[in-house]
Amino acid sequence: MTQENLLLNPALAKYRDCRPSQVQKDYWASRYVLFVENLSVSFDGFKAVDIPNYGVRHGELRVIIGPNGAGKTTFCDLVSGKTPASTGKVYFDGRDISGLDESEIALFGIGRKFQTPTVFDSLSTYENLLLALPGNQGWRKNLLEKEKEEETFQVLEILKKVGLFEQRNELAKSLSHGQRQWLAISALIISKPRLLLVDEPAAGLTDKETEKTADLLLELAQDHTLIVIEHDMDFVRRLNSTVTVLNEGKVLAEGTIDEMEEHEEVMEAYLGR
Repeated sequence: MTQENLLLNPALAKYRDCRPSQVQKDYWASRYVLFVENLSVSFDGFKAVDIPNYGVRHGELRVIIGPNGAGKTTFCDLVSGKTPASTGKVYFDGRDISGLDESEIALFGIGRKFQTPTVFDSLSTYENLLLALPGNQGWRKNLLEKEKEEETFQVLEILKKVGLFEQRNELAKSLSHGQRQWLAISALIISKPRLLLVDEPAAGLTDKETEKTADLLLELAQDHTLIVIEHDMDFVRRLNSTVTVLNEGKVLAEGTIDEMEEHEEVMEAYLGR
């Protein structure tokens, strides 16, 4: 939304004498759990991300697609604090989180799953989730204290939800790639984040695993805001959500997957037509 549109909105009359950034902050915070303002990052003079305004609504499942090098993962790096921005602001749940490190941003309620599942191969599926519980990362806690009954219940309930209950005692290294993806997602949601950043969850999955992963994300979207980065267009279609197309670090288009597949610039940039 442009500054002009913001100021013309009758509901924002009280903000007409405010600075633009304050108008945007107050207006967007009421609608979006995440929004960015003039966000950019450059590497060796190349702008990998250059986004004036972008927001994701509370409880929304948003899919980001785009060709290789479009800035999709870099955008998530900026939001999660992995990469510092060159310019601009990132607001989460009304707070300015720009400049905070990854651990601080995670504590605010942003969880991230990378393309390669991050799990502990030498631990069981159950132990991976137990370790992911808030406050369970310290060595003393894990070596000297037995888990509480409510922690056991919480872990088992999530394992049932993601279809890993039967594998609860198996070492993570013995799981299939799809099962490792579900375990990595489970390790995120057990800490109850407000926003999940999920990077290419369908990569390397079988058709059956892909279908189950889409169903899992749709179920999680009932309780969380999700941003999903993906290349598999059938998977994106199954999610049936608003799609943002990035190209050369900029937002090229937004809409349904059907609209994007009929968008001439998207076809040229993303599908090579």
